[in-house]
Amino acid sequence: MASELPFAAGLHRKSFDPTARGMLDGVRVIDLSRLVAGNLLTLTLADHGAEVVKIEPPAGDSLRAWKVKGVETAWKTWCRNKRSVCLDLRNPEAVAVVRRLALDAAIFVESFRPGVLEEMGLSPASLLEANPRLVIVRVSGWGQDGPYRHKPGFGTLVEGYSGFASINGFADREPVLPPMFMADAYAGLYGSTATMMALRHAEATGEGQMIDLSLFEPIFAILEPQMANYAVTGAPKPRTGSRSTNTAPRNAYRTKDGKWVGLSSSTQSVFERLMRSIGQEALLADPRFATNSDRLRNIEAIDGVIRDAVATMTLAEALAQFDRDGVTIGPILGVSDLATDAYVREREALIAVPDAEMPGGLLPMHGQVPRLSRTPGALRCPAPRLGQDTRDVLVGALGAAEAERLIMGGVAIGAKE
Repeated sequence: MASELPFAAGLHRKSFDPTARGMLDGVRVIDLSRLVAGNLLTLTLADHGAEVVKIEPPAGDSLRAWKVKGVETAWKTWCRNKRSVCLDLRNPEAVAVVRRLALDAAIFVESFRPGVLEEMGLSPASLLEANPRLVIVRVSGWGQDGPYRHKPGFGTLVEGYSGFASINGFADREPVLPPMFMADAYAGLYGSTATMMALRHAEATGEGQMIDLSLFEPIFAILEPQMANYAVTGAPKPRTGSRSTNTAPRNAYRTKDGKWVGLSSSTQSVFERLMRSIGQEALLADPRFATNSDRLRNIEAIDGVIRDAVATMTLAEALAQFDRDGVTIGPILGVSDLATDAYVREREALIAVPDAEMPGGLLPMHGQVPRLSRTPGALRCPAPRLGQDTRDVLVGALGAAEAERLIMGGVAIGAKE
């Protein structure tokens, strides 16, 4: 089957080491979240040594259902280094198990609709009363309070509501939603940072707290100083495709061999080098292009000059010439390009790990992010099967007899062999 994954031959191959330790070794995380944001949050912690215990319903985390040709690719990628405990939370005994596990945890993550945790009998107040040092992360679409707290918490709705879609795309076309889980991803990354800050506070003072993590606020926060700009100009930011409203030229340009490059001249010196590189030094004296503001006003004209120049070159020729001349340019790559890209491989941004379900027996996935010099992340175990760790975790928390009783009674479910 190796021939079915030809690009894996050059990837750095990594093995899982269950004895590996990270900087968060000893930090237990109880993760009741579903889908992307919570799983990205806890993945960051798990990669750096935390023991992340996924509490899954009998049907499994909804992320498991995102299969490609029957393979749980999203689950395999975002739930490595985690453990799976399967509990039927419709049963009060299962809820009591979660409460017991939270006693020994440092972090508790959930992504239910606001109010559901309280209805289950796991309110933050009760969890903190039992474990005053606990950091509780509540992931939702719109936050735990406010008029939209009960609205569906899907990233698509947030990506539209936040202002992102309104500025994404071309002026003469419809707004464009992102083709990936953007709002969830930003929330997960912001959430991991907030969790570590709260954990630092808990370790210093003994005081836990609740983190109200919406999908809306992280993506709203990264969309440039839009409100400040609006206050100054009185006009909303337009959709400009790949152009920028701040600097010019900046766009995607097609090469002679049908490839694409991204080029940006965000400083005057880069623009001057660009004009000299394409043999248009005379345009440096043209008042239409004298300053960045002038170029923004005459963007169609200057873009046409660059588009025509790039169209005479192959991708390799354009990259070589502009790199030589100090012009900021790079290829626009797709997944097939990234799979074989030397930079991606040598940085170990993409690695391969053993996986019998994958073509060639190898699963390509991203490496550890971020990269720490003294305490790097580690690969301890692949994403678990549903309920794979139910028995071990419950035996450790409740004893063998009680764990067996809960499994036999269907309150907890172990992995199927």
